[in-house]
Amino acid sequence: MDAVKEILLQVLIASLPACLFPLCYEKSFNYWSRNWESERQEERRGTKESYSTGFMLTCMISMLLCSLFSVQLWGVIPLNFGIVPLFALMLYGRLRDGIALALLQLIIYPIFAVNYTITGLILETGVLLYPIILLASNRFKNSDRYGKIMVISLYSVIGELISTIFPLLNRSLNFESDVTIIFAAIANIVTTLLIASLFIYMIEGTMEKEKLRLQVMQLSRKYFREAEKLQQMMDAAPLSVILLDQQHGIVSINDTFLQLYRIEHPSAIRDDVLKQKLDSVLEGFQLESIITQVEKTLEGESKSNILLHNGDKTYITSTSPIKKGYTDETIGVVIILQDITELETLRKELNHVERLSLVGQMAAGITHEIRNPMSVVRGFLQLMKEQSPSSLDHYYRIVMEELDRANCIINDFLAIAQNQVVNMERCSLHDIIKELTPLLWADANLRGQSIEVGLDEQVPSLFLNTKEIKQVILNLARNGMEAMDGKGQLTLQTKLTPSGVEMIVKDTGMGIPSALKEKLFEPFYTTKVQGTGLGLALCLSIVERHGGNITVESEEGSGTAVIVFFPITESFL
Repeated sequence: MDAVKEILLQVLIASLPACLFPLCYEKSFNYWSRNWESERQEERRGTKESYSTGFMLTCMISMLLCSLFSVQLWGVIPLNFGIVPLFALMLYGRLRDGIALALLQLIIYPIFAVNYTITGLILETGVLLYPIILLASNRFKNSDRYGKIMVISLYSVIGELISTIFPLLNRSLNFESDVTIIFAAIANIVTTLLIASLFIYMIEGTMEKEKLRLQVMQLSRKYFREAEKLQQMMDAAPLSVILLDQQHGIVSINDTFLQLYRIEHPSAIRDDVLKQKLDSVLEGFQLESIITQVEKTLEGESKSNILLHNGDKTYITSTSPIKKGYTDETIGVVIILQDITELETLRKELNHVERLSLVGQMAAGITHEIRNPMSVVRGFLQLMKEQSPSSLDHYYRIVMEELDRANCIINDFLAIAQNQVVNMERCSLHDIIKELTPLLWADANLRGQSIEVGLDEQVPSLFLNTKEIKQVILNLARNGMEAMDGKGQLTLQTKLTPSGVEMIVKDTGMGIPSALKEKLFEPFYTTKVQGTGLGLALCLSIVERHGGNITVESEEGSGTAVIVFFPITESFL
């Protein structure tokens, strides 16, 4: 009975590393899972380093305890299963750990041996097998489970067999006393075989389980990375994207739709929308017809588009089915909602512009034909004036002045309506201004006004149409003179800017009210009694043909400055 207790104690002590291995490996695996590295080899190396330390400590403690509680059954057979954890560490652990534990076994043997001899040291410790086991460790680690069971069982049985048979060979056996000892020796060897198999079962089972766990974690991380990429792609899209399941539950949305949802719910976050039903989320948007579209898509209808109006907003929606793998089963729907309000507005404006262009072309044709009969009327009036008494000259003069004024209006209107491409050539803006200066001075002297000209010498030559630019300068200068009642000063200057050239025409008149500045360039809008309202519109048309623009800076009582901008480019063709 005492022998059985001794055997069980040795079995428990020798099996301790195998039983504690899952705990050591799981602890190291969790550590390296929290400190995730990008390379798989680094992960495996770090995990191995960590669990090998714990495995070596448990094997060392087990070997020491087995030696401490070692006995000789019936005073003959040494009972010490410490070679099993020793061999397991040599095969599974690091080379330096196996060598260190082997040396420790040789050191402690003389301390705990009952009858110490050199032969017992060599045979009972299995030292002859140490080099073979250490050399076979790499090949052992690459074997499958059954191969590992065979290897560790073979070495353990050989080692235990040597340590068990040697004492029996040194004594004479008799049937009465030694049959029990022989059976005990056989049981000792079988127990060693079972302990070795237990090591393989626990270690391999733990490593396979953690390997599967690692694969699951890698797949999970890969899934979350891909899901994050997909979400970022959806958020970057300028379209509202909604993913639904079969029950109309919202699975995912992007930032564009979240911003749209916040129009009605300013404090909403993404989680407030997820898992809700589509009809409850779109309730405030009056887009109920999408529900019908989603139903048709879930029933098998392919991609469909509909145009929706929600207040002053216009949307186009597209629904597409989400298929399950390579099957035809529809498991959800993707809704793409695009706000095309601006596009619709631009389309309407384009249609309006096209209609206005057609009307303008018709009006230009009509006005062109009107000038012919007007010329005939003016000619007959001149003949009638020559044959009429001088008392009627005043009336003839008024009629012909009005005909001339009408003809001037027609010319300006045609210049705006035609908007044709004109020939431009490189020339100096300053030369054009200097050529017009005497004419402007004469006009200013008649009005009792003065003109100041300031030209920036750094202004380069530009591609201009000389005739049209002269018309712009004359119109703007005369408008400035007419805006000044009595005496005043008109300033005409140029300035080079980083983006182009500015020509500034400034007067010291009463200024323009802010309410009227927006209408200045509208055709036929004028504040003059005899004005046509086409001068500024014609100037704007000319400047835009040159690739520039006109801005007006004015305050009531502080005068007005009209700034004409010309970009510096190679040409406008």
